[in-house]
Amino acid sequence: MKNTFISDLQPGRQIEEIFVISDKRIAHKKNGEPYLNLTLEDKTGRLMAVAWDDATALAAAADAGDFVAVSGAIGEYRGSLQLTVRGLQRIDAADIDATDFLPSTRRNVEEMFARLTAIVQNLETPCYRDLMAAFWQDEQFVAGLKKAPAAKKMHHARLGGLLEHTLSMAVLAAKIADHYGGVDRDLLLAGVILHDIGKIEEFQYATSIDYSDAGRLLGHIVIGIEMLNEKLQTIADFPPETALQLKHLILSHHGALEFGSPELPKTVEAVLLNSIDEIDSQVNGIRYHIESNGTNGQWSAFHRLWSRHFFINDAALGRPPANNGQ
Repeated sequence: MKNTFISDLQPGRQIEEIFVISDKRIAHKKNGEPYLNLTLEDKTGRLMAVAWDDATALAAAADAGDFVAVSGAIGEYRGSLQLTVRGLQRIDAADIDATDFLPSTRRNVEEMFARLTAIVQNLETPCYRDLMAAFWQDEQFVAGLKKAPAAKKMHHARLGGLLEHTLSMAVLAAKIADHYGGVDRDLLLAGVILHDIGKIEEFQYATSIDYSDAGRLLGHIVIGIEMLNEKLQTIADFPPETALQLKHLILSHHGALEFGSPELPKTVEAVLLNSIDEIDSQVNGIRYHIESNGTNGQWSAFHRLWSRHFFINDAALGRPPANNGQ
């Protein structure tokens, strides 16, 4: 049974606890000797770990995706917690409660799905309602949408994260479409709901969140286009021009070729979809970083990708601002 979670750890503590390995890499010291870098996870977060000695033997003991009993000392490295590993032993998955290790959304999944279906019911364009009905009638698709993560690390990297991300974007898209004139509101909303559906098959999450074979070989954009094409073939007389516009939203939603989009956004709706995706993923990613990587007073640990610390206030943590006594 797991007793201590990553969110409970503090520098200076000696631990012996069970985690799941999400990443394993051998590196080399300046003198050429190997050392082992691990990323350990449980449902509360991610912990970097390093084994300076016996790296080869420890690396052979377990692989990414395995549950392991790890002993060692908690320290700090570049503002984040780091475990210096003394020992590591693989644990049989049959002896593990997997719910201790897979992070899950804190929100009610059925309530989120009900809100998303209500948005779909308010679409005014019949062909979009017909298309979404085809997806909702697919029980395997709906189950995947409710359970899949939206990412491996950066944002909404938890079970139910894809639904949480999709709903958040849909609510924001409706407000933005109402603000600007000349926007095809239904196209934007349909694109928001469908832009990441390929992530249902891009990830596997039996023991930890990682890429599936299809995810590594194709990626969620290609998978999503295939899923959309499959449903379009079941709808008689779906307008070809509408299908083309919708496919463009999926293909271009990363916004730039270097970020994985086969095409740049070339419609107002595509530009808005990319921007909404960026807003929601970045805000969620910042909050996750603050919650899971420790703090120094009112500042977060250093974020390597964004090359900065983040100031911590109520807004950064998703809480309503204090009223300052008013």
